[in-house]
Amino acid sequence: MYNGAGLQTPRGSGTSGYCQSNKFLAKSKKSAIREEPKRFEANEGINKPHKEILEHQRKRQIELRLFLLKEELVDKGCSDAEISQKIEEAKREIEIEAVY
Repeated sequence: MYNGAGLQTPRGSGTSGYCQSNKFLAKSKKSAIREEPKRFEANEGINKPHKEILEHQRKRQIELRLFLLKEELVDKGCSDAEISQKIEEAKREIEIEAVY
């Protein structure tokens, strides 16, 4: 037995009784100074959205509105030329609306 670890006698245990220390055991550092945890402030941790993401979402909303208009016109039975013309007009109106 070495420092209170291991077997009293190795007889009948199937081991030699040799003790090794665990080199991979992470020991806590008592000398480390523990800091107080940061307190959450009202403006901290809130990220502003990226301009690219906002622009992409705006474009998706425009495309969604145009797609719904196209589906509505197809259901009414409009010709392809009429559909494309009305879609272009709606697209111009939506983009002007979105700028202001």
